[in-house]
Amino acid sequence: MSVSRDDVRSIAALARLAFTDEEEQELTEDLNQILGYVEDLESVDTSGVEPMTHVLDLSNRTRDDVSESRISRDDALSNAPDTDGEHFRVPKVID
Repeated sequence: MSVSRDDVRSIAALARLAFTDEEEQELTEDLNQILGYVEDLESVDTSGVEPMTHVLDLSNRTRDDVSESRISRDDALSNAPDTDGEHFRVPKVID
């Protein structure tokens, strides 16, 4: 499979990009090199390789999701710079 300049123009139009003739030529060559590399990779025998999500043998280190006691509203608001007694008060950020 190869990419033509018409393909590059079509993709550029869909993406609403504008390229010079020189850039179109460079992109055409680059895309064809990438496709050539992918074709090379397809010829590699991977029948004995197990699928993996990461190159290192790592496992997720997660903790159990355990419900714990919550702090009271008074404790949560005790260090707040400004409250109305029930909520945090913050400066207005939208005009």
